[in-house]
Amino acid sequence: MILKSLDWMIIAAFFLLYLIIGVVVSRRAGKNAAEFFLSGRNMPWWLLGVSMVATTFSTDTPNLVADIVRQNGIAGNWVWWAFLLTGMLTVFVYARLWRRSGVLTDLEFYEIRYGGNAAAFLRGFRALYLGVLFNIMVMAAVSLAMIKIGGVMLGLNPLHTLVIASTVTVLYSTMGGLRGILITDLVQFAVAMIGSIGAAWFLLDLPQIGGLSQLLNHPDVASRLDFIPDFNNKDLLVTVFILPIAVQWWSVWYPGSEPGGGGYLVQRMLSAKNESHAVGATLFFNIAHYAMRPWPWIIVALCSLVIFPDLQALKQMFPHLSAQVLGHDLAYPAMLTFLPSGFLGLVVASLIAAFMSTISTHLNWGASYIAYDFYKRFINPAANEKKLVTVGRLSTVGLMILTIIFALLLSNALQAFHILLQIGAGTGLLFILRWFWWRINPYSEITAMAVSFVIALYLEIFHTMLGFTPLSSTFKLLFGVGVTTIAWLGITLITKPCETVTLQKFIDMINPGGPGWKNAPVKQIAAGTWSVPHGLLCMLFGSISVYSALFGTGYILYDKLIPATSLWFLAILSSYALYLVWQRRYGNQVQ
Repeated sequence: MILKSLDWMIIAAFFLLYLIIGVVVSRRAGKNAAEFFLSGRNMPWWLLGVSMVATTFSTDTPNLVADIVRQNGIAGNWVWWAFLLTGMLTVFVYARLWRRSGVLTDLEFYEIRYGGNAAAFLRGFRALYLGVLFNIMVMAAVSLAMIKIGGVMLGLNPLHTLVIASTVTVLYSTMGGLRGILITDLVQFAVAMIGSIGAAWFLLDLPQIGGLSQLLNHPDVASRLDFIPDFNNKDLLVTVFILPIAVQWWSVWYPGSEPGGGGYLVQRMLSAKNESHAVGATLFFNIAHYAMRPWPWIIVALCSLVIFPDLQALKQMFPHLSAQVLGHDLAYPAMLTFLPSGFLGLVVASLIAAFMSTISTHLNWGASYIAYDFYKRFINPAANEKKLVTVGRLSTVGLMILTIIFALLLSNALQAFHILLQIGAGTGLLFILRWFWWRINPYSEITAMAVSFVIALYLEIFHTMLGFTPLSSTFKLLFGVGVTTIAWLGITLITKPCETVTLQKFIDMINPGGPGWKNAPVKQIAAGTWSVPHGLLCMLFGSISVYSALFGTGYILYDKLIPATSLWFLAILSSYALYLVWQRRYGNQVQ
């Protein structure tokens, strides 16, 4: 154990603060389901945006980045940087639609869009599939990172680490609901950013590192600085750049980067004051997530290559850790052991805060599915608001217990990332089109979900168990996307469309417009509502702006001022173009 008394005092102070917040808002949160799960639908964009960023700043994220940088260099981060395109599509096309729907959870959308027994089944099944099974897998990956931090920083075994960290999280989540989570997220985001930036600053000053310039010229680091993979390394180029940019961003469902929006991001949109605040929140999230946060993590990952050039060096430093948790993602918490007392406590508190912000959101989101989309919809339709809140709180505790059990079976963050990608492969295009193509029905979604899961199960587990040669991640993703997409498209065309009454109600409520509704047996309620072309143009300018800021910052760190200046000029120019296009389409609607 390397923490001193001052470090423990800092950590304990933050624990106490989170509990106080949960107690203060608990009475209001317990009033009804809308308060507990959507904080009264009256939240401002900046608080919701910060909460989205804090949630995706999970404990496993810096570990994942360290894993990627150590194995594939900075360019390897395109496996998640490509999801910016997904995020910008959600901002400028889907955020307004989700807020307009007025649902309490995004699963309620199924019965609005499709109707009938099949839609009801889909809603109930996905409540358990996403809210329990998929949600637990995500939380387990985050918990795995907490296990490694506890082992490296505190000398705790995995079970003790999770029990201690989870107890406080469950307490304020069950007491304060989403309102308590949003407020604690604000504190946690500030602490996490200070911790990650400060850690990079202190570690660059280590004698072994010798500052930023010496780090970048180190032989183990210099070959990993490119923003785009080497074109001579075709396998890496395809895997981490071409595939994510060309296919992954629109075809894969991944928590926090769902094509068309979904999960806890939609929960935040539905909590917004109005459509404009929903758009503002998701835009701020994408800017902060992709342009503001990555570089401190990347710098620490590069520093780790000097201190721990291989896994053997990590093993020698931490011989007490089991082989199951020994991987490249361990490098990030390992580097934090070099921080001075006091600031080390703040950094550990920031990592615990990152864990809590992500877990608390996933617990509340999963509990909303269980309470509202499963319990109230199928078990007890007459349940009052107090009963729903109670079910939500009990579900929160149950989800955390299951997460702890599953987390003890994982070994590294990148492994969990690839499994989640594969399970969602091929479903993304359906989530994009279901708003704008009237022929899509509940059987389309059931098919996509079932086929993608079965393929992922075979490719990730049974293929090698049966003695076949392991397949590349590129082939597995393309195969999953191709087969799943063909399957759900085929089912869409051979099954009956939704009832005309249901489609008309959807048009009356959402009015998405577009050529996909041209032949639908419904009456369009307004002309000129097809906003997607403007949305796609905004998506393009927004993506260029964020990528330019991301790489412009990188060139500043590399002390290459000409490309840095050029990229920042492009970021400003594209941001202005985005503003003009947005104002032309929605300027008179901004509230």
